[in-house]
Amino acid sequence: MTEYAASRNLPAPPRPRRGREGSSWRVPTALLALTIFPLVAGSLRLLELAGGPQVLPTNPRIDASPAPVVVHVVSAAVYAVVGAFQFPARLRRRHRAWHRRAGRVLVGAGLLVAGSGLWMTLFYAGAPGGDLLWTARLIAGSAIATSLVLGFTAVRRRNFAAHRAWMIRAYALSVAAGTQVFTQGLGEGVFGTTSLTTALSVSSGWLINLVAAEWLIRHPAVRRARATKEP
Repeated sequence: MTEYAASRNLPAPPRPRRGREGSSWRVPTALLALTIFPLVAGSLRLLELAGGPQVLPTNPRIDASPAPVVVHVVSAAVYAVVGAFQFPARLRRRHRAWHRRAGRVLVGAGLLVAGSGLWMTLFYAGAPGGDLLWTARLIAGSAIATSLVLGFTAVRRRNFAAHRAWMIRAYALSVAAGTQVFTQGLGEGVFGTTSLTTALSVSSGWLINLVAAEWLIRHPAVRRARATKEP
């Protein structure tokens, strides 16, 4: 009886940690799923420019000057894929050296995304969306570049909170093409295809991502709660 009573007071065996390990991959998986359509479309455009079959609609602006599109697609793919794995706190803690090296690559890739996007906005004439979307593209590209510079400057000063905030904003704006697949499809499907509906539906993709980023930045308690669940 004594041995039986003592056995009942023993601590319960630890629970399996598979769920905790899996949580480190939830955010990267969700972000990669969000960007899958732009990545596929960009890959098809690169294949077309390399002499492959034409799958996407013809774009005379790209045919006349393909270089910025190539830079934009390649740098955006690197930024979207590698950047997705910068979010899990567990991966950052376990692979600090990789986080720093990948971060330097991402700053360069992100600046190429912003720079090539601004170049196309300024020098590709006749893009859909009119002046409103033209202005929104300038604001978004400039905001991405500014956020990257401020994030890099913050980490150099070892202000890690500001670094995370600016990098989250830069990433959210950079991967808005994934959100715009849905907002543009819904907006133009409901209200028709005009310069105004195109401008508003595309711009709403940037706005939605930026609101989500600001919510994540301004709710550190949620981030800490998730981080404490990870070993």
